[in-house]
Amino acid sequence: MRKDSGRLRGLAMSDDGRALVGHAGGIHLQVLAERAGLVEELSHAMRRPGFVPVHPRGRVLTDLACAIALGGIAVSDVAVLEHQRPVLGSTASVSTVWRALEEVGDLQLKRIALARAKGRRHLWPLLAARPEGFPWITVLGTPLEGWTVIDSDATPVACASEKEGAAGTYKKGVYGLCPLLAFCDNTGEMLAQELRPGDAGANDAADNIDILAQAVAQVPAAYRKKILFRVDGAGFSHDLLAWIATAGGRTHPSFSWEYSTGWTFTQREMKAVTALDALQEKEDRRGSGCQLWETAVDGDGEPRAKAQVAEITGLLGDLSAWPAGHRVFVRREPLHPRYVKDASAYEIEHGVRLQTFATNTPGHQAAWLDCRHRTHARVETKIRDSKAESLNRFPSRHMKINKAWLVVTALACDLRNLLQLLACDGEMAKATPKTLRYRFLHVPAVLVRGQRRRRLKIPGTWPWAKEIVTAFRRLLALPHPT
Repeated sequence: MRKDSGRLRGLAMSDDGRALVGHAGGIHLQVLAERAGLVEELSHAMRRPGFVPVHPRGRVLTDLACAIALGGIAVSDVAVLEHQRPVLGSTASVSTVWRALEEVGDLQLKRIALARAKGRRHLWPLLAARPEGFPWITVLGTPLEGWTVIDSDATPVACASEKEGAAGTYKKGVYGLCPLLAFCDNTGEMLAQELRPGDAGANDAADNIDILAQAVAQVPAAYRKKILFRVDGAGFSHDLLAWIATAGGRTHPSFSWEYSTGWTFTQREMKAVTALDALQEKEDRRGSGCQLWETAVDGDGEPRAKAQVAEITGLLGDLSAWPAGHRVFVRREPLHPRYVKDASAYEIEHGVRLQTFATNTPGHQAAWLDCRHRTHARVETKIRDSKAESLNRFPSRHMKINKAWLVVTALACDLRNLLQLLACDGEMAKATPKTLRYRFLHVPAVLVRGQRRRRLKIPGTWPWAKEIVTAFRRLLALPHPT
């Protein structure tokens, strides 16, 4: 018979521990929600005449968002906060949380959006007041100072057929719902979200305009004047690009909105590439040394292997139907085996993959604009992180409740990212949600009472104890909204 290893010999376990607090890092999220004024504003958004709930609905929604940030994937996971009763006080039961989600209708969704925008108006100036300043996006070492960057994308979520709105999505083999999301690349926040039926189109111009308009409404006024919108191929529509180019109908010259969007590659673009190759051959024969194809670079400014980019605006004919300053670029890179089956004869012959994008940004080299556009891919990481939490699991058969769940998912995303920006340093500030939970949010603590105060004591042996305590003190130092 095998014996127990030495490290486990004599070990026992019981369920009678006291004054212990698990997931103590989640208290940071609660403090941040208080400092942002979210609890009060959300409760105001959920108000109903003649109804005074035992558990304010703003507190219920905030608690659920915190539970999601801690790793919760279902409504029942909010029960983990009951374990923190000595710190948080009484929390809502699972059935009360379900009732709160059922109370979120179209009117409440609009009010919740206003509450979130108000919280951002309080917190974004605090981001700008940090020693490192507001988190401007950097492209090839150049910060886009003054520019707010908004990325949008649709993502299919597999769901059972009995869920309201479930249908075949634009992604082959995925049956379910199709949320449309908009993120702020500066802060990582999910600015806007719209839960749509599964058969909703990815390139519906009206839907794309609506989600971006909602996202802009979340941005504090001082950060709305210069916005870069990045969209994938779904942005290939006259209406959407015209809406962006006119700053959503604003005529004031202080507004400067730009787009960087995917562009459908058709036979016209193929002829432009062929013409570009002919011009390059002509220049090579002349020995002019002129290179029409510019070497593409990665985010660090290093050349990408066998990747090039060039502007083909002048080779596409009449583009007067598109916004003024509209420019089109083509990128070519080695053809990956996964794309061979959809490759054109030209791509197979030359062993390259061709992709096009468009922008109304004046000046700048093609490689710089290409690098800026490719960073739109960061939205995929944000969606993946949200799916790893709660975006991939809608709890109800009813679309109304699932819309409320999506809003709470957005709240969790915002709290997590703002926690890292306002209170964390170094690796912790850049940690993925999974790493943040493992190192920070799931830390254990002991609750000690004395001198009319409560104190949470993080084990000194916890590798990241100092960072966690420092973050808590920074959050407590944040001012309350006026």
